[in-house]
Parts: sequence; structure tokens; C-alpha cells
Amino acid sequence: MFAQRPQAALIILLDFSQPSCCTRWMSEKDPDLEAAYALSGAEENRALYARWAPDYDRGFAADMDYILPQHVALYFSRFESEGPVLDVGAGTGLLGVCLADQDTGPIDALDLSSEMLEVARQKNIYRDLITADLEQALPLPAAHYGAVVSAGTFTNGHLGPDVLDALIDLGKPSALFVVSINAAHWQSQGFARKFSALAGVVSDLKVFEVPIYGAQARGSHSADLAKIAVFRRAAP
Repeated sequence: MFAQRPQAALIILLDFSQPSCCTRWMSEKDPDLEAAYALSGAEENRALYARWAPDYDRGFAADMDYILPQHVALYFSRFESEGPVLDVGAGTGLLGVCLADQDTGPIDALDLSSEMLEVARQKNIYRDLITADLEQALPLPAAHYGAVVSAGTFTNGHLGPDVLDALIDLGKPSALFVVSINAAHWQSQGFARKFSALAGVVSDLKVFEVPIYGAQARGSHSADLAKIAVFRRAAP
């Protein structure tokens, strides 16, 4: 188990008006959120994120005041877990930074985009970087991880609920999962039905709702919400 983080440190995660674990990597540039939400298939995802990777932190994340990784890290800190931890859809490592600031580790990063992972590598927070398509067979051993986390991967133009089966297989019995799901995507893709179908495979399911973006966000998606599903792989 990881050492409990002092309560004062949790308050820092909630004080989004101050520089934090995620925002320290960001400055300003126009985001391309509409293009990301319109993606269809792995090849379109690879192409977009290859172009976006160099400016993702300084552009989209900064301009949209992207606080979803902080929320996922906060909920992760509220539940006991063991390592290693797999960050699914790790991208440039914004969630990984928040987890590392909580003394979580070791952490592996998995993403479809090698270009995004190259940016994550420069943050020096991950043990391994794994380029893989979650909709294909994964090059990872079953029941290997004590925790699996994800911020921003289950959303429009990205992954649906069927991928959850492969992720659950990667967790040890009783492994902790903290996974964000775009609230509109939750409804349109039937995540509630999927979790009902996973009864007996997962346990202790709790669902929270949080804002994806902070007070500085602008545009039609600035008020978007996400569900954070917290659950465990059921023990045999």
C-alpha cells in the first residue's frame, strides 16, 4: 500500500486557481477539442495526436484549464491500493504528474500515440512507456497491476465501454480502478449497462461527477462533466 498523503496536500489538488501538479507544464495556445471529439478509429487518433503532442500541454490543457487529471488523482488518493499502477491513455503524462506528486509508484504509461508518450517520457515519472491499441490484444501480462487509472480516454471519438473487459484483466484481484468517462459519452455509449453486466467481475462500484475544465475554460465544452468510476476487480 502507498503511504497516506497528508490532508494539506489534498487541498492543493482542489485549489485550481494556483499552479499545481498539472498546470506547471502548461502555457497558452488554441486547443483542437472539436477535432478530437470527431475522431473515428485508431489511425485517425494516431494522426491527430502525433500533430498535437508538442503543444498539447501548453495549448489545450492550459487554454481549457483542464483539471480532470487532478480529479482522478484526488479520488485515487482516497482509496487504498498497491502498485504497480497503469495509467491508461496516459498521453503527455498529466495524470502521471499528479500521481507522482502523491508518491504513487511505480507507474507505467500506456497510450496509442508514441508522440504523446515521448512528451510524457520527458517528465521522468513513468517506469515503462507502452505504445498499444486498447482495442487490440495488449502486450501486457494478466493480473499484473495493483491499480489502473485513466483520465480523458473514455470520451467522444475515443474508447467505448467494451474496452473495460481488457483493462479489468490487467488488474490483480482486488485491484483499484479509477477511470474517468465523459458524462455525455457515459449516456450515449451505455456505460451504466456495461457496469451492470460486469456484476461479479467488479465490486465496490462508486460513481462520482466532476467538471472536466476549470473556471478559466472558454467555449462550448467549458461546462462539460465527467463521471469518475471507482471500483475493484472482484476477488475470486
